[in-house]
Amino acid sequence: MEILRTTIRRHHLLPPTKSAIQNRQPNILVLFCGGTLIMQENEDGALVVHDKETAIDLLLDLEPRLHELAKVTVHYVDNIDSTNMRPEIWDDIASVIHDKYDEYDGFVITHGTDTMAYTASALSFVLGNLGKPVCITGAQIPGGRIATDARRNFSNAIRIATLDKAGVMLIFDEDIVAGARASKVSESKLDAFRPINWGLLGEIRIDVHFSDDAASRHDGKLDYRPGFEPRIAVFTLFPGFSNGPMIKNAIDSGACKGIILRGFGSGNISYDYLDGLKAAEEMRIPVIVATQCLEGATKMHLYDVGKQALDHGVIQAYDMSVECYITKLMWCLKQCDCDYDKVRDMMHTNYCGEINKEGKLF
Repeated sequence: MEILRTTIRRHHLLPPTKSAIQNRQPNILVLFCGGTLIMQENEDGALVVHDKETAIDLLLDLEPRLHELAKVTVHYVDNIDSTNMRPEIWDDIASVIHDKYDEYDGFVITHGTDTMAYTASALSFVLGNLGKPVCITGAQIPGGRIATDARRNFSNAIRIATLDKAGVMLIFDEDIVAGARASKVSESKLDAFRPINWGLLGEIRIDVHFSDDAASRHDGKLDYRPGFEPRIAVFTLFPGFSNGPMIKNAIDSGACKGIILRGFGSGNISYDYLDGLKAAEEMRIPVIVATQCLEGATKMHLYDVGKQALDHGVIQAYDMSVECYITKLMWCLKQCDCDYDKVRDMMHTNYCGEINKEGKLF
């Protein structure tokens, strides 16, 4: 039964994976972007970021024995609350990985949890044909507190960056999640992330176990494809939502290069929006339709309200997560210079395991 395959994938793990680097200590580059793991409380009790030197010292002090795992070098990218993340910083991170790709065996990115899944998805598209591990991690509890998860998550990310695997991976608690499938599902639980419409890529137990979906290291050339078009609009539909002013203004302004509508159920869109969809089609503005459901996929042919929208040129998001289809649309628009037909083709191309149109695992 196909519905069982996701569960099987979660538990069908291979034997423990060992370091891929033989006869020498692995070289790991840590790209420092801030996050809760090195934040401390101010006088008002709010968590704040520190200056560059203090922040890096706090990071390395999380686990003084990192040298037992790898030779760790820290590259400072930024020190922000991840709520302030921007596509320009995604490109900065990817640029460092591209420039240092041949010098290091793996990469670790420290990041705040609020937008971590967006960054994981974004990097999954920019870093094509990735032959090394790129591990992104953070913490729910600041590193200075006795109950912190920062030490464990950071150490595990370093550990996994030395293994014989490749790809963008989000490392959190005991879970290894494919970057383009990750979503934050809890604001306070220590296992805050989960894969959407897919199984775990791996699990961190006493040993590290990966599923058979995990890619292995390789020596192929990195396909570096930077750039994002942030001028998109995302609308979550609800009963009574006025389709007139906001969607029409987004279309007529000329500033909006793409629109995402988070529809009901399997991607159903009220008949009230059909005029707006027609206008977007005439203006050659791509409209992506996704489901508001955390799990499942768009199947817009099932109901007339969905099929009518399809007939007006919308593009189904299928089973992509919200973080994925947002970052993918921004990336596609930039890569093809907002070409309407190319965006459609690219949104339905599977670049990094982010979309599944045929397998029906959802």
